[in-house]
Amino acid sequence: MTGHISGLDARMVLDSRGQPTVEVDCFVDGGLLGRAIVPSGASTGAYEALELRDGDAKIYLGKGVSKAVNNVKDHLEEALVGLPVDEQRVIDEVMIELDGTPNKANLGANAMLGASMACLHAGAAHHELPLWKYVGGVAGGLMPVPMLNILNGGAHAASNVDVQEFMVMPHGFDSFEEGLRAGVETYHSLKAELKKDGLLGGIGDEGGFAPNLPTNEDGLKYMVRAIEGAGYSTEEIGIALDVASTEFLKDDGYHMDGKVLSSDDLVEMYGGWLDAYPILSIEDGFGEDDWRGWSAFTKAYGHRVQTVGDDLFVTQSERLAQGIELGAANAMLVKVNQVGTVTETLEAMDLASTNGMNNVVSHRSGESEDVTIADFAVGTRAGQIKTGAPARSDRVAKYNQLLRIEDELGSQAVYAGAVGQGPRGNA
Repeated sequence: MTGHISGLDARMVLDSRGQPTVEVDCFVDGGLLGRAIVPSGASTGAYEALELRDGDAKIYLGKGVSKAVNNVKDHLEEALVGLPVDEQRVIDEVMIELDGTPNKANLGANAMLGASMACLHAGAAHHELPLWKYVGGVAGGLMPVPMLNILNGGAHAASNVDVQEFMVMPHGFDSFEEGLRAGVETYHSLKAELKKDGLLGGIGDEGGFAPNLPTNEDGLKYMVRAIEGAGYSTEEIGIALDVASTEFLKDDGYHMDGKVLSSDDLVEMYGGWLDAYPILSIEDGFGEDDWRGWSAFTKAYGHRVQTVGDDLFVTQSERLAQGIELGAANAMLVKVNQVGTVTETLEAMDLASTNGMNNVVSHRSGESEDVTIADFAVGTRAGQIKTGAPARSDRVAKYNQLLRIEDELGSQAVYAGAVGQGPRGNA
């Protein structure tokens, strides 16, 4: 067994929204050792790497991925065959050079990420290691605190709620399994509270309930009701928000609750929410180019709450470095498809942690049965994972994988919430 890549294959498969995406197989010494499916976002930042779509309106409404699939078969395979499968950096650098653009516009970030993740899986299999251990090496793993998106709004739901995600963070428990159970029970408690008030309807892209509410703050009130209704305290389970404010930012300001708000107005509003509700984390509270708003909020409240940049940083070191210089946030959301390779993702995470920032590993709204990010969160010791409600198989698959990992670790398993790693590190 030489451990060299002997071939790649790719195909179109469907994501959780019924949209085409790319699946890549990696062959080592003639055998299939790695397979990965690329996620896709609906609420996307302007600075993300390019997701290559065909644009033919007659096929999948323009969302086809045959170009990306063919780029794997026609270009990436030729470039990667013969390389050692466990040299992830070399593999990714070869692809980056072959693409030759700053945003993966030539080959497509979906083609490149599919190959990158498939090779990562193949490298782990070649060394007969679980993926989390292959990623983490001697550092070992850390079970993350889950962010369960139980109430959906914004681009992820057909409701009048502007805030995209209301999440529970069960941090006050001794194990991932206990924390997950508390989060699941809170999810069902929220269902009961919404049903009681005649607001139970459909669910959003990520499995959370999607009611119409009088105001966005009412979402916070329901979260507290759900936590307490499940028999838990807000000391055990906190709230995390993904405001996704870029989605409702217009030329004249932020359009929220039927009002037009400035950055200063948002800072004041979030400050009021922090006083009234057990909020541990706020993601994308300001637009992706509103550096002043970000810096003002983090300066004022960063000691009390985790301020997470998603569209702001798009998992890219250059954007992150700018944010570090400006003191814009104290945490980075990690989405592998925003940058397009495993190596670049790890580099950005290292830059964040080196500068005292938290990393939050995240899914996308368009997901699949692929569970790579579960292992990734454990192996990198991120301490937090955001992967949706405990509903829809595409979300539950990640939680189930984390349960398997914790079971495998047995008495050696360490839960980030139990050792104080996570949002409270900045609070």
